Amino acid sequence: MSSPPAAPAPRWPLILLRTSTTLLALLALLQVMLAGSFLNGTYDSLKDHEGNAMMLATVVVLQLAVAVAVRWPGRGPLWPLWTTALLTVAVIGQITAGYARALAVHVTLGVLLVSGVLFGLVGAWRLPLPAREARVVGGPDGTGRLPRPGGPVEVVK
Repeated sequence: MSSPPAAPAPRWPLILLRTSTTLLALLALLQVMLAGSFLNGTYDSLKDHEGNAMMLATVVVLQLAVAVAVRWPGRGPLWPLWTTALLTVAVIGQITAGYARALAVHVTLGVLLVSGVLFGLVGAWRLPLPAREARVVGGPDGTGRLPRPGGPVEVVK
C-alpha cells in the first residue's frame, strides 16, 4: 500500500521566517554599529546597545517559534529550527558575557553571532516558497480563473 500524497506545505511559515530573519539581521547590524559607537567614545550608545540586545533576544525567541511552525505544520526543513535554537543559546551567552564584562568572550561571540544571523538570513531567503493555492471566484468561463493579460484567450461557446 502506498501512502497518500503529502499536501503542499503552506507559505505562511516561510514568509514569517523570512520576515523574522530579516528583522534579526537588521537588529544584529544595528548592534554592531552601537558597539562601534561606544568604542568610538559615545558612551550613551552603551545603553542603546543594551536595549537593542533585549530586542534582539525577543526576536530570536519569536523566530524559534516560527522555526517550529516551519518544521511541523509547514513540513519544511529542519535546519531553521536547530540554527535558531543555537542562535538563542548564543544570544543568552552574549548577554551574560556583556553583563559580566567578559569582553574577550563578548566580542568573539558577537562576531560569531552576527555571522550565524546572516547565515540564517541567506538560508531563509533561498528556501523556495510553495505555489499559492488557486482561489475559486467567478470568471467569464465559469472556472473561476480570469485570462492573463497578453496571454491566449479561449473562447467558450
